[in-house]
Amino acid sequence: MKHVRHFTPSLFLSLVHVCLVQANYAPYFFDNGARSTNGNMALLSLSEDTPVGTHVYTLNGTDPEGDPVTYGLTYEAGSRRYFSVDKNLGNVTLIEELDREKEDEIEVVVSISDGLSTVSEKVRILVMDANDESPEFINTPYIVQVPENAPSSSSIFKIEAVDKDTGSGGSITYFLQNIHANKFTIDRHSGVLRIKTGVTLDYEKSRTHFVVVVAKDGGGKLRGDNKVFSATTTVTVNVEDVQDTPPMFIGTPYYGYVYEDTLAGSEVLTVVALDGDRGKPNSIHYCIVNGDEGSFEISNTTGAISVIKSPNQLKKEVYELKVQASEVSQEGDVSVYAFAMVTIRVVDLNNHPPTFYGENGPQNRFELTMYEHPPEGEILRGLKITVNDSDQGANAKFNLRLVGPGGIFRVVPQTVLNEAQVTIIVENSAAIDYEKFTVLTFKLLAIEVNTPEKFSSTADVVIRLLDTNDNVPKFSSDYYIARIPENSPGGSNVVAVTATDPDSGLWGEVKYSIYGTGADLFLIHPSTGIIYTQPWAVLDAEVNSKYNFYVKAEDTDGKYSLAEVFITVLDVNDHSPEFNENIQEKTMIIGSPVKIEAIDQDAEEPNNIVDYSIMQADPANVFDIDQSTGEIKLKSYIRSLDIIHNITKNKDCIWSVVVQAKDRGSPSFSTTAVLKIDITEETLHKGPMAAFLMQTKDNPMKALGVLAGVMGIMVLITIMISTAMFWRNKRSNKIMPVRRIIKKRQTPQSRAVRMEWLKFKRPSNAAEKFVVEDDAKSLHNENSNNNIQVAPVLPTAPLPPPPPTLAPRGDALGWRVPTVSGSLTPKFINKQLKKRGHGSAHNALVSELKMKFEKRNAAIGEPHI
Repeated sequence: MKHVRHFTPSLFLSLVHVCLVQANYAPYFFDNGARSTNGNMALLSLSEDTPVGTHVYTLNGTDPEGDPVTYGLTYEAGSRRYFSVDKNLGNVTLIEELDREKEDEIEVVVSISDGLSTVSEKVRILVMDANDESPEFINTPYIVQVPENAPSSSSIFKIEAVDKDTGSGGSITYFLQNIHANKFTIDRHSGVLRIKTGVTLDYEKSRTHFVVVVAKDGGGKLRGDNKVFSATTTVTVNVEDVQDTPPMFIGTPYYGYVYEDTLAGSEVLTVVALDGDRGKPNSIHYCIVNGDEGSFEISNTTGAISVIKSPNQLKKEVYELKVQASEVSQEGDVSVYAFAMVTIRVVDLNNHPPTFYGENGPQNRFELTMYEHPPEGEILRGLKITVNDSDQGANAKFNLRLVGPGGIFRVVPQTVLNEAQVTIIVENSAAIDYEKFTVLTFKLLAIEVNTPEKFSSTADVVIRLLDTNDNVPKFSSDYYIARIPENSPGGSNVVAVTATDPDSGLWGEVKYSIYGTGADLFLIHPSTGIIYTQPWAVLDAEVNSKYNFYVKAEDTDGKYSLAEVFITVLDVNDHSPEFNENIQEKTMIIGSPVKIEAIDQDAEEPNNIVDYSIMQADPANVFDIDQSTGEIKLKSYIRSLDIIHNITKNKDCIWSVVVQAKDRGSPSFSTTAVLKIDITEETLHKGPMAAFLMQTKDNPMKALGVLAGVMGIMVLITIMISTAMFWRNKRSNKIMPVRRIIKKRQTPQSRAVRMEWLKFKRPSNAAEKFVVEDDAKSLHNENSNNNIQVAPVLPTAPLPPPPPTLAPRGDALGWRVPTVSGSLTPKFINKQLKKRGHGSAHNALVSELKMKFEKRNAAIGEPHI
């Protein structure tokens, strides 16, 4: 690039002036070569993708005199301003985006000035290419016409695309999308589109193909990155038809129908065939090859098939016609043809509904009378029903159904073709019940199956039932409960039982009867079922309060059922309380009560509950009685006979008390009695024998029995011990010396046996007093070889002595045998013996006998000296 210096007239005058006045040299740029980044911008080149605002160059120069310089940039008029410059530093900045495809060279005038002189130079900046353009297809859209018989691998079109970039960014290659799915290929470099090898086009299968072509450049730098751009377009390939396909029938298979009212010459159906070559189709010619048997004809041009005979002249129900369709060219030549089968069926019209017939012709009501509960599976032979449909084929097919109470009868057959005999069969015998229905009504329905009209007809079936004795009388309850007072007179009504038999007439009449062990006092009315007592019956709740028996309900045929009757005799307060036999006289020990007892023979509470009370006593403030138990006791403040003597002057202490026993019935009954009470003090409270004697005072037989039993036990024990000792000594054959025995047994201390005898004295006031006399006797046994026997005192008949009792445990060395005097009442003794038993007396006697037995053995075993 050459440096051009411009000398304007003003500059020239200035220089002349300077030279005349003083010499001044102009500033100048440094020329640093083509690849420098500072100087005079000579040979500067920039890439078009340089970003706006980039510092692209630095203007640099100097002034020979060393004056400071400034820089400037100017453009020709009409040119775009791409750069700006810092006048002091000379930095050049890009201020407008570059585009090589629009402007590849930029002319700029750069200047340097020292204030007096300015030097300007015109420079050219080259704009370098970047890959910023995409390929573009030209001459679009692409539409190609290709005959279907074009050979494979043949070229059908050339695609062209351009890229404004240079170098690799401007080179283009071509390829197809979905290459495996289409029938075409493309040359990568030339863009020639061809049919794939081995592939042919078929107009009849596909008339149009859409091929997507992609054009891609070779790639290049853009803003520092490698970029590749591409573009796509669609090539529409239209396949042109060629006459190479035979005609084709459409709408197959073909079916036609000739109805019984079709007129001769009527059209049955039309067949249609088209040339397989749809682009330029030929005309079609029709003809019947065979199968018409002179009954049908076809139009050569339209394909309409007509019947030429009346339907009643057609011999067959189904005709199979073979029809041929031929292509005729414009020159009139027949080229290719095709065949189709046409099925024509002679059809009967559905103009007859199903009809029911009886023995005398059409009938829509059938009646039958029969007994209830026929056997299951039985045929109703009294019904003569026939059903018929005069149509033919499918029009004569219909179903039979019974409409009414379900599950009772079933009809056979269920599906009929043309005609059938209708049979009704019993399915549920239990449901055919006269007691539920006297008349059963059904609808017999016949309805066509496969016809659009669904013609139907109905007939009424009425079955009248006759009754049979099929029911058993049934009670209203399985058992009946009744109550009747015991004072009810004979012939009183007790309860009414009810049984029903749903059968009609005599079979529904019920007769009642009763039987069973508890039915002796009762009768039942055979028609009404009322149960009443025998005229002579006397009910007594105390004797028997519960009766139960069976009642039977029976019809005239002997069918029956049973129910159980439970009758309770209600207690009435018809008994008064009665005192027992020991009420006349009682002995009361101060501190202990006496008891009276009265029994009410009534059966139930409260009639048999007794309350006791004192009606009269003199003095009235001596006795209290327990209302419920009948225990009589002294007032709490009376603790001795002295207090009683202070209350009354009656010194014998035998008082009469009027007591009353009253039940709680309604009305209430009561009984009074006079009780004599003998009051005494308990003086024998220290020994069990005394207590026993007091308890058995009024019952001597009880004491006698106890003593006899105790004595018997003593004798039995003595015999057993003696026998055992005898056999022991006999086996040993030795005599045991006394001294040895003395060594083995310690000498017991002397014991004093005190015998106590109770003496009963009857004072003048008739009260029983008890006096205890002690007679202590010391019995000493030093050598333990003597046998001191204390024989019990034998009683005088009929009163036996009481059993001996042991002394209290505090007196360990002595024991006492009580004695008895006086008399005891036998009833009192028996009563007390039941309450106490004889445990303490028995123990005392056993201890005494054991002691005597040991002493006797010691005496026998001692050797005679």
